[in-house]
Amino acid sequence: MRTWERAAGVLFLLSTGVFLAGSQILDPILHSTDLLVRVDADRTRLFAGWFLELINALAVMGIAMLLQPALKKYHEAFAFGYFASRVMESALLMISLIGPLLLLAFNKLPTSAGASGDAYLLTLGNLAVEAHYLLFDIAMLVLSLGSLLFCYILYRSRGVPRWLSVIGFLGYTGLLASSSLSIAGMDAGEVLYIPGAIFEIVLPVWLILKGFKHSTPASNIAKNA
Repeated sequence: MRTWERAAGVLFLLSTGVFLAGSQILDPILHSTDLLVRVDADRTRLFAGWFLELINALAVMGIAMLLQPALKKYHEAFAFGYFASRVMESALLMISLIGPLLLLAFNKLPTSAGASGDAYLLTLGNLAVEAHYLLFDIAMLVLSLGSLLFCYILYRSRGVPRWLSVIGFLGYTGLLASSSLSIAGMDAGEVLYIPGAIFEIVLPVWLILKGFKHSTPASNIAKNA
């Protein structure tokens, strides 16, 4: 069990690292005003960013699988909810990556209709980008809901220090608000991400160094839920 917790901690850090690197590569391309021209010029960079974000999606799935055995000892229903949310998040992230691939495909299509054909492909490209970000926002919404269950288990079981669980509650509440506003077409800024960023750096380090404290009987949390 201890080895699985360390591995989950490593995957948390891997997920965060590759996502940040991938988004730093992809976002400037996807937000370009000359989208298809930029895609053609930066095909290698786009694919590199796409591959890093794919690794993130796979790491999310790994986290769900590794933590499930430990969490279900404390609250089986909430543990399953967290597991399901991360599986859904991973699936949504993978589907969202179809958008950047479509841009590469659109860029290879011949445009015999001149300017009108270019405009048509640009419209399709913009729709692919919008779908990519919408699916990402939905994935973050699902993640935040499931992770609130996760933080509840951590708080009640004292598997990690309670101050860390509280930071997690704040972080995922902020992510829930931010993703909801983003889906509604509003920008809440980056301040809501700060507690979550702290949690997703400190928690994996804690898991790698100390793991969960397995001291609370499984029945205690279920009875008090």
